[in-house]
Amino acid sequence: MSAPLVSLNGIQKTFANGTRALDHLELAIMRGEFVSLLGPSGCGKSTALRIIAGLEQADAGTLTFDGGRPEIAFVFQDATLMPWANVFDNVFLPLRLKGLSRQDANASVMDALVHVGLADFVTSYPRELSGGMKMRVSIARALVTKPTLLLMDEPFAALDEITRHRLNRDLLTLQADLDMSVIFVTHSVYESAFLSSRIAIFSPRPGRIVETITVAPTGARTEEFRRTPTYLEACGKAAHALELAMVGA
Repeated sequence: MSAPLVSLNGIQKTFANGTRALDHLELAIMRGEFVSLLGPSGCGKSTALRIIAGLEQADAGTLTFDGGRPEIAFVFQDATLMPWANVFDNVFLPLRLKGLSRQDANASVMDALVHVGLADFVTSYPRELSGGMKMRVSIARALVTKPTLLLMDEPFAALDEITRHRLNRDLLTLQADLDMSVIFVTHSVYESAFLSSRIAIFSPRPGRIVETITVAPTGARTEEFRRTPTYLEACGKAAHALELAMVGA
């Protein structure tokens, strides 16, 4: 059996104000997996992502990458676009920071925009885009580096339900096309059951994983999947596990 792409073993994190965010967190992500971190607000899900990304340091425990640190991209809850820059330049930013010229980066930027359906909006500015389109630009900016591991921190939480469902489907298509592993933070039982191959249930703070739910593969995750016994069973298990975690807090 192949080694996990990333493993967190015994991870602990306490912030300077005394808040214990994580307590002996154990998590392993295999190549090609889509794993959702599901739990109440403030339970350490985002902190776990930031530790994997290298934006925070754990106080104890080990973070291990199989074969060395992969190319990691991070999509935040807010699109965090530069308002003075057009779509092309927002997506170009990570490659510019790596020292590439616009000419050398052009093919990669356009490829990322094609993948998120925004190839016709290269000269548009964030003020001219809808919320869903802004998030697509943010995802394209992450994809332009061709990441092996994509970290997403509640990226669709502020969007309306129709847009959120559409982006859920598009995200799974992108994952399959680009062969990425994805770790996705969400508060939504329904979103986690639709997107994931596994759902990791977090306890209230300090966060630790109290249950992991496997969602059986059933082919393409279309809207029809939301009406299947597999989806409904995953939703029920995730909701029940969250309830038990809260009771046991």
